Amino acid sequence: MTNSPFGKQVANRNFLSGIAFKFNLTKFPKVDFFSNSARIPELSLELAQQSSYLKNIAVPGERLTFGDFTLRFLVDENMENYQSIYDWLTGLGFPESGKDFTRIITDSDGQRDPKEAFCDGTLSILNSNYREVAKVKFNDLFPTSLTSLDFDATATDVQFFTAEATFKYTIYKLSSSITWILNKFRKCGRKTPR
Repeated sequence: MTNSPFGKQVANRNFLSGIAFKFNLTKFPKVDFFSNSARIPELSLELAQQSSYLKNIAVPGERLTFGDFTLRFLVDENMENYQSIYDWLTGLGFPESGKDFTRIITDSDGQRDPKEAFCDGTLSILNSNYREVAKVKFNDLFPTSLTSLDFDATATDVQFFTAEATFKYTIYKLSSSITWILNKFRKCGRKTPR
């Protein structure tokens, strides 16, 4: 390795764009196509207090707190994507009978599995060339709220509906796709692309 001053320079001077992303829900593929806003939730570490005769000192704690995941999506004309989140949410909440919950937790083979109430989701972050540079994988998502749709016949312009769904999850993991691609090249014995 050389001590060249160019080796310490930033390799990519492009900035991350907020409009280049894809979201995919494994349970409902129609929602990801119409999503137009998603946010990586906040992550915070709880602090512990170390006593001192002058003042308490904050030290890193042991527990992470994850914020809610919010997804805004365009509602399609047949309301299929809105209906899928609505059915999932009402199935979890037993609105009319236990049959709604049973429908949510029954897998494709007809077997009841409580894990079917959850699903995983992936937020793919894209660079300026619309190539994936990172993934945020959410484990065990389930909806907690779905916004209303306000119909108004007095509107002068046609405005397409957007709905917002809020999800809870167990954990999310942020991983770089660049590292994954480089490791794949190295395992295959190929030269790393530049």
